[in-house]
Amino acid sequence: MGRAFEYRKATKLKRWGHMAKTFTRLGKQIAIAVKAGGPEPENNPTLRSVIATCKRENMPKDNIERAIKNALGKDQSDYKSMTYEGYGPHGVAVFVDTLTDNPTRTVADVRSVFNKFGGNLGTMGSLAFLFDHKCMFTFKKKADMDMEEFILEMIDYDIDEDYEEDEEEGTITIYGDPKSYAAIQKHLEEGGFEDVGGDFTYIPNDLKDVEGEHRETINKMIERLEEFDDVQTVYTNMKPEEGEE
Repeated sequence: MGRAFEYRKATKLKRWGHMAKTFTRLGKQIAIAVKAGGPEPENNPTLRSVIATCKRENMPKDNIERAIKNALGKDQSDYKSMTYEGYGPHGVAVFVDTLTDNPTRTVADVRSVFNKFGGNLGTMGSLAFLFDHKCMFTFKKKADMDMEEFILEMIDYDIDEDYEEDEEEGTITIYGDPKSYAAIQKHLEEGGFEDVGGDFTYIPNDLKDVEGEHRETINKMIERLEEFDDVQTVYTNMKPEEGEE
């Protein structure tokens, strides 16, 4: 497997934080999907995708239905997707994905953490050369599925050759060009794949070795950022330690 797989394998258990934070993140994604395409999953492919992800994360059905209902309320605020990027301590690049109803508050919170740890919050796009922006889809693997044939079939959709297989869960995760998100989702659903859940991710293309106390400092910074409800995911180009999850 290639770089995308190895990076995700090393970081996937850390990516979403604890369960309560995961449900908060998914609830916001449901709100955005409902606002954009309505509350009926059969007529809203984005909502279908989010619900599939909710199920994989063991989000209770009642929570999903409540989030959809809340998104229809007139007092429900509109969330915006905002990405902040810069350098943390010891020259480590940091991407912070957020969903927020108050960008002024969110950027102040994120900047305060960068400042506290001696980092520097940069301008949007300043770290684009260090990360590959990808869409990703996870779905149930079909019986006797030939992955080489499948990848060839998906070439027109800009799918990466590398993929991630979770034998325990019986799922496949593929990566591709974010611009192909809708086309990939449509192809998978029309192909009869089950529980098709989509998302976006940033994969570092130049991992940085960080050791000892420096690594501890960066991990503390990440933990502090993840405490904010607006923060969805924190990505860095810090090379995972061997066996780290």
